[in-house]
Amino acid sequence: MDQSVSLAGLNLKNPVMTASGTFGYGLEFTPYGDLTALGGIVVKGLSLKPREGNPMPRIAETPSGMLNAIGLQNCGVERFLSDKLPRLPWKETPILANLYACDPEEFGRLAELLAAEEGVAALEVNISCPNVKEGGVLFGQDPAQAAKVTEAVKKRCGTKPVMVKLSPNVADIVAIARAVEAAGADSLSLINTLTGMAVDVRTRKPRLANVVGGLSGPAVKPVALRCVWQVSRAVNIPVVGMGGISSAMDVLEFIMVGAHAVQVGTANFTRPDFAFRLVEDLPKVAASMGVTSWESFRGSLDVG
Repeated sequence: MDQSVSLAGLNLKNPVMTASGTFGYGLEFTPYGDLTALGGIVVKGLSLKPREGNPMPRIAETPSGMLNAIGLQNCGVERFLSDKLPRLPWKETPILANLYACDPEEFGRLAELLAAEEGVAALEVNISCPNVKEGGVLFGQDPAQAAKVTEAVKKRCGTKPVMVKLSPNVADIVAIARAVEAAGADSLSLINTLTGMAVDVRTRKPRLANVVGGLSGPAVKPVALRCVWQVSRAVNIPVVGMGGISSAMDVLEFIMVGAHAVQVGTANFTRPDFAFRLVEDLPKVAASMGVTSWESFRGSLDVG
């Protein structure tokens, strides 16, 4: 079976991508596998200037998932373009730059810088991070604000496709999806983390210095599946699903409810070689389930 996927102007050799914030800049994972085997790499979120992120501790494990409040720590766009991007296999594997800013104008400036680089295949717009005080999920919780950011990026991205990453921390994710589609988004990715917290009864303190953070991992997969199913039925642009993927069967579930591709996140922390193994496992598992093409299998969920 042909594993390739066409995604809003991108040609992926398979539907397995890595999720921003869980795979560094990609280079950190070269000891664990061949980056060119992946369908796509979404690098750590980038801002115009370097960010130190939130104070420690900013990761806490729970019985059902991982909480994080990293706060978009990153090296800044200039250093990424000079030190990181040239070392990535961008000719063999699409590199998607995830971008974060505090207002639409800044999003536009950042998009222009990244889109001018040949090695950047597409932009993923982060309007859904719950762990920053300015911007972040505030853009992603209001359809009008989400549309403004999308328009600002589309005006300055040249011919590069724009994917908008959505938050589940909203009353109606379909309304947000439709707003960014109308504003020109080429594809959508969902979901970002669910807002949560963990506490230590003995010390009577929160386990994150930021008090609240984003929950990810297997616990969020049912929420992610629901969101992908709802959104993929409501829009005409491709949807990339993510949230708790930890097996090839999970990938099939996301594609069956309407996703064109998936992004692997928290599993990269527990098994650094997971995404590479998933690429190897997926064809065998798909064949065992009688899947003959992604196009015919996509959205095939029977709800009666």
